[in-house]
Amino acid sequence: MVTEACKKNHVTVNGLVAKPSKEVFPTDKITFRKDQITQIITVLDVPENRVGAKLVDIYRRNDTPAEAYQHLELLKLSKEHYRKNGTGRPTKKDRRDIDEFGNEIKTEEED
Repeated sequence: MVTEACKKNHVTVNGLVAKPSKEVFPTDKITFRKDQITQIITVLDVPENRVGAKLVDIYRRNDTPAEAYQHLELLKLSKEHYRKNGTGRPTKKDRRDIDEFGNEIKTEEED
């Protein structure tokens, strides 16, 4: 998956497009997009040997702004409003409820 992202030019290291075999060094900034959020990771150190997933956080720092995660929360909330797959078209009552909900939001914004 990481290799595919690199080949599609979705991963950058210090502002330059990275190839899958790109070596990283301490203080390098890696930028990539995951779950509709542009993540920024700073490499603190490079381990001599492979390490387990639990130990990776020792060698990196997440510099992604907090506002990006707030955007993700809003997306999750907006998806809860939609109907489940396979429930068919909205009924007349569902449509009236949706219209009423939209009108309530408009009146709150005007106040």
